[in-house]
Amino acid sequence: MSGSTDPRAVLHDVFGFTDFRGRQAEIVEHVTGGGSGLVLMPTGGGKSLCYQVPALCRPGLGVVVSPLIALMEDQVAALRQQGVAAAALHSGLDEEERRRISLDLANGKLKLLYVSPERLALEGTAERLARRDIALFAVDEAHCISAWGHNFRPEYRMLTMLAERFPDVPRVALTATADARTVDDIRERLSLTDAPVFRGSFDRPNIRIEVAARDSAIAQLAAFMEEADDGRGAGIIYCPSRAETERTAARLRKEGYDALHYHAGMDAADRRAAERRFSSGDPVVMAATIAFGMGIDRPDVRWVAHLALPGGPEAWYQEIGRAGRDGTAARALLLYGAEDIAVARRRIAESPAAENQKRLDHERLDRLVAIVESATCRRRLLLRCFGDDLPGDCGNCDACLNPPRLVDATEAARKLLSAVHRTGGRFGLGHVVDVLRGKETEKVSSFGHDKLSVFGIGRDVVEGAWRNIARHLLARGALEMASDTSLPIYQATEAARPILRGEQPVMLQEAALREAARAARRPRQGRAASVRAAGFTDMSPEAGVFEALRSWRKDEATRQSVPAYVIFPDRTLADIAAQRPRTIDDLADVHGVGASKLDRYGLDVLRVLREAG
Repeated sequence: MSGSTDPRAVLHDVFGFTDFRGRQAEIVEHVTGGGSGLVLMPTGGGKSLCYQVPALCRPGLGVVVSPLIALMEDQVAALRQQGVAAAALHSGLDEEERRRISLDLANGKLKLLYVSPERLALEGTAERLARRDIALFAVDEAHCISAWGHNFRPEYRMLTMLAERFPDVPRVALTATADARTVDDIRERLSLTDAPVFRGSFDRPNIRIEVAARDSAIAQLAAFMEEADDGRGAGIIYCPSRAETERTAARLRKEGYDALHYHAGMDAADRRAAERRFSSGDPVVMAATIAFGMGIDRPDVRWVAHLALPGGPEAWYQEIGRAGRDGTAARALLLYGAEDIAVARRRIAESPAAENQKRLDHERLDRLVAIVESATCRRRLLLRCFGDDLPGDCGNCDACLNPPRLVDATEAARKLLSAVHRTGGRFGLGHVVDVLRGKETEKVSSFGHDKLSVFGIGRDVVEGAWRNIARHLLARGALEMASDTSLPIYQATEAARPILRGEQPVMLQEAALREAARAARRPRQGRAASVRAAGFTDMSPEAGVFEALRSWRKDEATRQSVPAYVIFPDRTLADIAAQRPRTIDDLADVHGVGASKLDRYGLDVLRVLREAG
């Protein structure tokens, strides 16, 4: 490990990077000089260097508060690969490991200690730290301290003691998702109101954002995966329930995908095995609930898909930010249905939360619905939720790449609202659509709905389009789902009256009025998506070298039982394949090859290069 106190020397010698990115340099300089502050950067923006480099430059121990065991262990594994004496203290350790870390801590052998908030709050831990020279405290995922945040964790509230017990130690809070109210709360809770806020751009332009009405989720998902990476890159599918993760993974395995599932109800050993498999570097697909969350550090995830509305713009942004952390092209798809909106509103209404919290939750939902229902640049709307405004449209979302043509659907909307009213507001959408399309089903006949004036007046509109119209009316509040029944009963609201009277137009995307096309699967072919993401063509010499390096890395990671990317990320392997260094000195100039990794793996990498030709 470098003994330098110069941040740029540490950046190069330990991490193998030649320069800082964005606002990293000024943040590192501020914290290294003993300053505190709040860092707002997107997922994949390089937040960890903002405290790791100062911790290595300053005398004493750097203490990092982190909410997830998996996240801590991966960070520690990566630091140890770089020659840094690091450890993680949490409830998942056995007694022998906990004793060893405590001994290393007491003997001053550690430079960075990752600790869970509840472990830090224990009197014994705080007392031991008080006897040490502390370089800094870093509070990662700092939005967890705020009740206004989308992922509030009560145990984070205990961190208010940092300023009280360690008033002279720099405190740096870091988060990728915080609106203005959450930012204010973080600063107050951690006594950072007089400290600067370092706000980097939240934009992740390498991620293409796409939204579509959910029609046939597995077929849509398979088509998206094939288009995104020929079905061979690693991806995450966020599902609305534990059962859905298992069903989705099982159906994808039948389609030939290497798919796993993950949720909080699994046995702990099975969860950890799934995490390790995902971290292995293989092109696996993980169908998961949001329990598979903040601990994801894998940089080469090529896509993220949602099968239902996420919890709000902040949650959506954080979750899609797990794709493309290496800076190369990635995709994000959100599939949602009308029932998602209704269920979310009902959940908020029935929540035992205080009224001000419910109001905030409604605001979040309304912002999210506005984004997914928009016909304009989605990225601009999403970034505005974080106070970040683009000067123009992004050019890398579905609304920008394929600008929708809007058509007047007011008459069709009025027919649907009339049918809901005429049938008494006591039926689901399927029955209402049957009435509109003039289907003489047993249910329609038994209720006498074939005698209504609205029977058959919507034969010219396809069934899928009626569902899209209903979703739009739900989004704008003209329709709602009854909250006092377990069935999805549709009812008109007061907001429907101006539409029925012709006072408010209803404009929809032209595609929404057509039957959704079922995408056909394409046969898989070509090399892994990682090759194309690295910028190589399938048949180029560099592609073969890159794959040989990945194969060596996988074997090495398996031997050490660490995630593949902590050995070298794909970006570094791609640079090695492109530059073909012949000597150790040449290899030392490659991005991401620090002194420790050069010493550990230099000869092996040069051997792989020779054997690959």
